Amino acid sequence: MPDDAEVEVIDIVRAEYVDGYRLHLWFNDGKERIVDFKPFLCQARHPDLKKYLVVDEFKKFKIVYGNLDWNDYEMCFPVADLYDGNI
Repeated sequence: MPDDAEVEVIDIVRAEYVDGYRLHLWFNDGKERIVDFKPFLCQARHPDLKKYLVVDEFKKFKIVYGNLDWNDYEMCFPVADLYDGNI
């Protein structure tokens, strides 16, 4: 890759709760995606993650520095995975 090439960093710029365990995500390049977190949460074994099966807890997400975050990074996902819809 040439030295002067810039790599675009993909960030989440907006996130809204849809229903169940689904969030609508908007990325800084204009892409949008609805991501369903239910399969991940249902397979999670750690109690810190299982608590997000309570929808009121799941809804407490924030966007922090372009990342989707729950409770100070107690649960977070690589932005590239969310962008691709693979969690």
